[in-house]
Amino acid sequence: MAQNAREHRDDQGRSEYQGVPANALPLTASEDRQWATLAHFGGILGCVPSLLIYLIFRERGPFTAQESKEALNFSLPPTIAALVANLLVFIPVVGNIFAVIATLIWIALTCFSVSAGIHVNKGQPHRYQYNLRWIK
Repeated sequence: MAQNAREHRDDQGRSEYQGVPANALPLTASEDRQWATLAHFGGILGCVPSLLIYLIFRERGPFTAQESKEALNFSLPPTIAALVANLLVFIPVVGNIFAVIATLIWIALTCFSVSAGIHVNKGQPHRYQYNLRWIK
């Protein structure tokens, strides 16, 4: 990389460093499968991991783009519902009910995400049976 970098001198003799543009390389097949798997396993933490993987790696690997979008579409509605339920926990009389609901949402999201992650780690695409697919 240092061979591609150029040193340029301006009018006053000072050197300016001109680096190499940061173009991301395509993912290898194993990296593509790895990031696709992590996008599904990230559902344990909600929609943020799959969103980050989708935004960062969608143009570097087709399998990662497909699977991170699927994971994001699946994990986004339950994450929003769990956040709302966690906010409603502070209501004095019915707060405990919303705590149980938020916990059940997290358990279901975890189970489905782990199952999909295991499936995708084998190199097979996964489609959630119940998915809104908001992001096209």
